[in-house]
Amino acid sequence: MAAVSLTPAGPFSLAAGLRFLKGFTPARHHHAADGILRLAFPADDTTSVVAATVRQAVGADGATGTVQAEFTVHPGTPAPPAQAQAQAATAGPAADAAVRAQLARILSLDVDGTAFPALAADPVVAGLMADYRGLRPVCFHSPYEAAAWAIIGNRIRMTQAAAIKAHIARRHGHRIHLAGQTLYAFPAPAALRALTHVPGLTDIKMRRLHALAEAALDGELDAARLRALPADYALAELRALPGIGPFSAELVLIRGAGHPDVFPRHEPRLHQAMATAYGLDAAAASDVAQLAKIADGWKPYRSWVALLLRTRAQDTGRPGDA
Repeated sequence: MAAVSLTPAGPFSLAAGLRFLKGFTPARHHHAADGILRLAFPADDTTSVVAATVRQAVGADGATGTVQAEFTVHPGTPAPPAQAQAQAATAGPAADAAVRAQLARILSLDVDGTAFPALAADPVVAGLMADYRGLRPVCFHSPYEAAAWAIIGNRIRMTQAAAIKAHIARRHGHRIHLAGQTLYAFPAPAALRALTHVPGLTDIKMRRLHALAEAALDGELDAARLRALPADYALAELRALPGIGPFSAELVLIRGAGHPDVFPRHEPRLHQAMATAYGLDAAAASDVAQLAKIADGWKPYRSWVALLLRTRAQDTGRPGDA
């Protein structure tokens, strides 16, 4: 088992992230009351699976503490002896660094949040920060898994989609015993591509998942590459994938690749939540250009503030509930 430390730059609370995950339907996350985040997921290398426990130390003065993660990398489909030998030779520090980078991205710790508190000059953002101290987006494990969720969940209830995704993980993913719990990782792309039937999924969704798996294996869903592109270019690439429309493309870029500074233009519930928070009239919720101008004041953390708005709307049950 390897161990890494992640030092947050700016406010960060793992406890706030755990509370968020309890209500995040795609994760179906039920954590023990021990402050430990347990994760099992396909690695960015598209073949192996990572099991990790994450903890955060908090200083006596309540200051942001270092995040400690322990993880094990489980190989994917058994490789021929020669290939396995080559894989072993490339394992070690480089592989550990890749997992560390993925864990940091999942927790939005790969972003310098030092300047985030300065956005409190906006009274709406100040209120959000006060209500959700230290909450940063907890992302999907990868753009690949975010896109799979988008395809599975198209035109069905989120709870139904979550049950289907969990079924796929139980039947076709890795089962991992971790710190007293059993977790099931979503299948890596090659395993997903091999599936022929999943209860609850139509043939067209299966074909779209197969195309998604191919795209992941071809490197088209690499998080670093997507974030390095201009956002409009990245979104256009994602929309070219079968079954990924404008709303889903934003989900994949923001919550899959962990892009911190994209304003969602295709999320009516968020727009309604913004209109409510800023005291705008009902028509403003449909004026995306006006809302985008307001969101410009959140740069370079537009994705983060959007998450806080959605979280408040969900917690209060107000219009814009996401």
